[in-house]
Amino acid sequence: MLFIVLTMIVVLVVAGLVVVYVAYPHRGEDMPAAPWLGEAMTRATEAAPVLEVEYEDSEPRR
Repeated sequence: MLFIVLTMIVVLVVAGLVVVYVAYPHRGEDMPAAPWLGEAMTRATEAAPVLEVEYEDSEPRR
């Protein structure tokens, strides 16, 4: 039972971080309550590897 509760807490924390990331740093805005968290998310995003995929009918990303 303890394992299930801890797992649910971890899931909720990760979901909250995703919502916060989409609401602020992903759009290029500063987080009003915790700017250090927004900066950390931005650095983590820039450090993550990205696969560049080109589609026939789309323009290349900049």
